[in-house]
Amino acid sequence: MRYLPHTEADRRAMLGTIGVAGIEALFADVPPSKLRSDLPDLPKRQSEMAVERALSAMAARNVPAGSVPFFAGCGAYKHHVPATVDYVIQRSEFMTAYTPYQPEIAQGTLQYLFEFQTQVAALTGMEIANASMYDGSTAAAEAVLMAHRLTKRKKAVLAGGLHPHYRAVIETVSHHSGFAVAAAAADPATSFDVTCDADTSCIVVQTPDVFGRVSDLTALSAKAHECGALLIVAVTEAVSFGALKSPGAMGADIVVAEGQSIGNGLNFGGPYLGLLACRKKFVRQMPGRLCGETVDEDGRRGFVLTLSTREQHIRREKATSNICTNSGLCVLAFSAHLTLLGEAGIRKLAALNHANAVALAKALAEVPGVEVITPAFFNEFTIKTSKASSAVIDALADRGIIGGVPASRLWPGTPPLENLIVVAATEVTTPNDIAAYKAALSEVLHG
Repeated sequence: MRYLPHTEADRRAMLGTIGVAGIEALFADVPPSKLRSDLPDLPKRQSEMAVERALSAMAARNVPAGSVPFFAGCGAYKHHVPATVDYVIQRSEFMTAYTPYQPEIAQGTLQYLFEFQTQVAALTGMEIANASMYDGSTAAAEAVLMAHRLTKRKKAVLAGGLHPHYRAVIETVSHHSGFAVAAAAADPATSFDVTCDADTSCIVVQTPDVFGRVSDLTALSAKAHECGALLIVAVTEAVSFGALKSPGAMGADIVVAEGQSIGNGLNFGGPYLGLLACRKKFVRQMPGRLCGETVDEDGRRGFVLTLSTREQHIRREKATSNICTNSGLCVLAFSAHLTLLGEAGIRKLAALNHANAVALAKALAEVPGVEVITPAFFNEFTIKTSKASSAVIDALADRGIIGGVPASRLWPGTPPLENLIVVAATEVTTPNDIAAYKAALSEVLHG
């Protein structure tokens, strides 16, 4: 794409059209303390080759997840993605219009979205699912807004085990929408320290939670319903659906999840895909698009957009949301991978994840100065170390081990959490990886 800079005449014409005297007026609402008074410490100009060299040197400092023993998780997980998935998502029959406004030319897109919805509903144990969200965190925020609309209440209660990034997105969206949020403090020893009152529209809880704890939500569901609130369940590790009791079976009203674990790599943090499913009776307030099955005039099976309560489709004041879709390619990759696995395959994959995590927990527990503090987990758990977690993680990285996520990174300035590390193992974790982690951690703590 060519770079076409604006001329002074261009700038004067644009400023005159919007009625301001100069560019400075465009930033009048920004506090002066937030504006730079000098230029950033960057070269003013470089040749194209010099820029390439500088960027290459920066990129060389990165450590690819597959090149070293890797135990980081906390919402983004390293799983194997079959080569078949990449082949399928590049097939021409799926390369139809991304936004399927015209079903006669977008049957490929509509069909895989329909199949995706079916898969998500089955995984979550819910009655209906939409055609995806941006990611797990924004799906959680959308679910909270949905609960407010359904209950006519204005406060969301967040459990302490909810991922802090999900919590932050919910708080940001709620703040700018005029809703209240009551969030419990993060505590690896307490699962659901939440209260519910007449103003509460929903309780948002995660399982497995950010510390890796697996919990039965049946009693919490009853508690929420008793006070007229909805139970929203968030899941950051989609593979766990293959092993654990579904949120729907535990009484969830709305389920949101991050779907990255199935069919999608880490991808430097994105793009990912959000899952959202709910009870059928709530469908009119569900954000996003819903694909349905129909027949054409010749009686042949076909697919259409059945419900689209997006701002793009209807009046803004009637829209449930305007952030209610994602990169369709991520959805297709998810659906292709899950189709390859089938029900038996996803259960076997989940069992392998859990077995590797159990082996890792046993190995790390043998290191003096390490305590596994998560009593029940799927493929992720929390350890407590005798030294500060951030320093331990840095020392492990120097030894070629990506040892997990220090709790101090998720909750900075929280002393009770400073010695905790959230550790994940998946099907790609090998016995040699576990042995290397154990040896390196012992050296870091006692070497």
